[in-house]
Amino acid sequence: MNGAPSFDVAALPPAPPAIVGPDGVPLLGRFAGPAQGLDWARLAPPHAHSALWRRLHHKRWHYVALVTEKIFCAVAIVDLGWMTTCFGYAFDRGDGDMMANFSQDGLPGRMSATVADDASGASRFGRQGTHIDIVPIGEGSWELTVRCPWLEIDARFGGAPAPLLAATGLVRGGAVHATQKSGGIPLSGEVRTWRDDYALDGGVASFDHSNGLLARETSWRWASAHALDIGFNLQAGYFGACENAVWLDGAVYPLGPARFIVDRKDIMQPWHIFTEDDCLDVIFTPEAARRETRNLRIAASRYVQPLGTFTGWVRATPDAPKRIVDTLPGVTEDHFARW
Repeated sequence: MNGAPSFDVAALPPAPPAIVGPDGVPLLGRFAGPAQGLDWARLAPPHAHSALWRRLHHKRWHYVALVTEKIFCAVAIVDLGWMTTCFGYAFDRGDGDMMANFSQDGLPGRMSATVADDASGASRFGRQGTHIDIVPIGEGSWELTVRCPWLEIDARFGGAPAPLLAATGLVRGGAVHATQKSGGIPLSGEVRTWRDDYALDGGVASFDHSNGLLARETSWRWASAHALDIGFNLQAGYFGACENAVWLDGAVYPLGPARFIVDRKDIMQPWHIFTEDDCLDVIFTPEAARRETRNLRIAASRYVQPLGTFTGWVRATPDAPKRIVDTLPGVTEDHFARW
């Protein structure tokens, strides 16, 4: 992303110019900055597979969260290789009303949507009155536009105070996965629902762009919450601790494996989440949730994404002072996919 601001990246090494090297070997690890060169067709053995295998196992998604004191929104475009889909929702944090909650499948293949290979590209979805565009506009900034019968969004976010996290790793039953997560990014714009309009100015955006060759059955738990000076991303499941990180005061630091303690029979009860390196311990209090269970015979998905607030503490290293986390808005997720 030419023109993006520079950062102090001492906490993690800078991202390489290409994740897949000229020898076809992927560079694995956690890095600070944007990831590029995610061309899985160039992989060499033992990571290389046939074009058909890659088509069936190649999964990409682009997720954006927008939060202010009054509203929490999330939008995602997903490319499963053989089909595409999208979803979005808008939650009024003041009165607890889910103002919009929708999903839309694309036509078979990639006729209805494109998900960029990395966060420097544009991702788009369009079908049956639902249109989503996530577009980089230079200078480390992006625009999100949503038009559908239930929700309209015109958002702009950029000038991040901390670098992106780029994480790559091997996946059992698949091959290689790469993800790019942002910390908190200054936000402006507007959300319009059937009942109210919401100004986004002064809010915080964050995004998750993922691109990998995944197993036929994949499951994970995830947590993400961000302000401009503090935030974290945690995953337990198919990717292990590869993408676990905390953002503090303009730098991104790696975190150890995460543990999620949750009542799966009642996910609206508080979640206890901590890392094994003693760098994070938080309680997540759900306020609402987006759920979707689907069985398409050849594919299935059980998905729940609660949204709410986190309270507890984080720190960059086990010997650093603890930083208090006080009702930081964010999401958790419990997801199983057979795809």
